[in-house]
Amino acid sequence: MLNLVVLSGAGISAESGLKTFRDAGGLWEGHDVMQVASPEGWAANPQLVLEFYNQRRRAALEAMPNLGHTVLAQLEEDFEVTVITQNVDELHERAGSSKVVHLHGKLSEARSSVDESLIYPLEGKDIQWGDLCDKGSQLRPNIVWFGEMVPMIEVAARITEKADIFIVVGTSMAVYPAASLIDFVRHDVPVYVVDPSTPMIRHNPNITFIRDKATTGLKTVAKELREKFH
Repeated sequence: MLNLVVLSGAGISAESGLKTFRDAGGLWEGHDVMQVASPEGWAANPQLVLEFYNQRRRAALEAMPNLGHTVLAQLEEDFEVTVITQNVDELHERAGSSKVVHLHGKLSEARSSVDESLIYPLEGKDIQWGDLCDKGSQLRPNIVWFGEMVPMIEVAARITEKADIFIVVGTSMAVYPAASLIDFVRHDVPVYVVDPSTPMIRHNPNITFIRDKATTGLKTVAKELREKFH
């Protein structure tokens, strides 16, 4: 089977009703994003950050995967599919995708604030102030915040280098290092970009832009891929 690699962003989750901070000019639920998604914000007001992510977790648990997520999961019938996602909601897994790499962490997990290797499943629970890791440190969301290293980026780059087909869906390609993955795609590989706008992507003669939202745009791409490669 051909290796199909997908880079997904907030646009695909938005169609399941999950808000993105970019929709409100850098505000997320009324908060400046750096207040709730940076080490500085955590140091200044950890209780605010915990409550913010507790709300995000509840919203993600109530959200349902949409047709875009389902189309990607169904492509596993015909391709070896790996989804590299910037999203933290796990809607890809809930739709049936079996190989998902999370660049920015997961809402469903907490981790130690002193040892990032100590990760704990939350099983739908909130993180409370006073919840401690095994080393006695406050638990924080297992989310990669602005200004932090992205541990899975090297894994994602290696996967991208082996892609036979590459899809970009629902991302502005403005957040690094995720946006740099396009540079690891071989020049002979067909690239499909699904987004209502046209993200900034280096010129590549093999890029096809599908200026549509994720749900309908991915249906178009899936149909073309099956006709071309099967």
